Amino acid sequence: MTFEDLKLQDSLLRAVKAEGYLTPTPIQAEAIPHVLAGRDVLGCAQTGTGKTAAFALPILQRLGDPPPHVRPVRCLVLTPTRELASQICEAFATYGRNTGLRQTVIFGGVGQDSQVSALRKGIDVLVATPGRLLDLMSQRMVSFHALEVLVLDEADRMLDMGFIHDVKRIIAALPCKRQTLFFSATMPPDIVALSRSILTNPVRVEVTPAATTAETVDQRVYLVDRASKRALLVHVLGDESLSRALVFTRTKSGANRVTRHLQEAGVEADVIHGNKSQNARERALESFNRGEIRVLVATDIAARGIDVEGISHVINFDLPNIPESYVHRIGRTGRAGAAGIALSFCDGEERAFLRDIERTIRRSVPVVEDHPYHSRSSGPSRSEAPRQPEPHRTHPRRGGHSRTSGPPAHSGPRSAPMPSASAPPSRDRYVPKWF
Repeated sequence: MTFEDLKLQDSLLRAVKAEGYLTPTPIQAEAIPHVLAGRDVLGCAQTGTGKTAAFALPILQRLGDPPPHVRPVRCLVLTPTRELASQICEAFATYGRNTGLRQTVIFGGVGQDSQVSALRKGIDVLVATPGRLLDLMSQRMVSFHALEVLVLDEADRMLDMGFIHDVKRIIAALPCKRQTLFFSATMPPDIVALSRSILTNPVRVEVTPAATTAETVDQRVYLVDRASKRALLVHVLGDESLSRALVFTRTKSGANRVTRHLQEAGVEADVIHGNKSQNARERALESFNRGEIRVLVATDIAARGIDVEGISHVINFDLPNIPESYVHRIGRTGRAGAAGIALSFCDGEERAFLRDIERTIRRSVPVVEDHPYHSRSSGPSRSEAPRQPEPHRTHPRRGGHSRTSGPPAHSGPRSAPMPSASAPPSRDRYVPKWF
């Protein structure tokens, strides 16, 4: 199938072609025809599957030519984080470059003057986070009397972040007659209930079953005492195949501590989380994207807007207590069919989290035992789980890297190094005895 087969107009096809896209992803192929037909859509797709284009392209086509005079907001996209909002707005600008339609993004953490100015000039597509949007609505700075399309993106994360009441207040102020598109990477019961309350006879598009991990991601777990986690992280990053690593922590203070430890160890690293200013977060993301830093440390909420190509490894410094968050995290590598590696550090208190994750993803995560910080108290003994080799140790890598080349080949005395991101993922399917 090609984008031409989806009956997109020429202005959109030219923009898609200019971006180098030739064929639609499964979520795009499934969702675009229904959105073009004006149907409500309930979409479930993993991160990195191209769902932004799945709603942006048909919305741009349905909006048609811009009004000749006053431009009221005709499409509203609600999203949980500032980074994700910015990237969605950029996608609308990219795909709609030949349409004459206008778009803008509003979020908190920055002054509102420029955002209010853009709204007063007139826009067709508004991308917003719930908090700032409610603030501007209370000031009567934005009106939705002409709204045609509502999009809720990353709805499960908005629920996790406590935005659900804000979202409901916003929806209550919108016209009842509209098209609603509801996208979520996971479908827990609360999200299903919310979707039923705002969708009318929706078409369900589910490319990948909820709470499953991409088959291209090779998953491993390290059993380690909590006090040794930072030393283990420096040890693991000694492998040069970790060319671009995204490290997740549970808290903002923990992210700061990990980043300082890495920097003191000579590892190029930066951090993003909710307490960082928007400018600081954008600088860190840009440095990570350009390869100026090798490691980006993030919390779950801040990482929702990360759209960086070629992330070779995701490292769960702290295991999440919500299994769906694990799916989101490791979905940052192995995107669009590429291979990737996800490494998780599990201490004794996180064993229950690991069991929940393995039950949710319906597979067991192989244990890497051959490393200097292995803790028998954090999980099964060697006789209870297959031994997995440790990555080959080399000196920490400095400087940038090529975005197009794969990880460097291993060389050294070890006969069984960890598979690189270019190798096929492991298909181990053991069941740990501690279940």
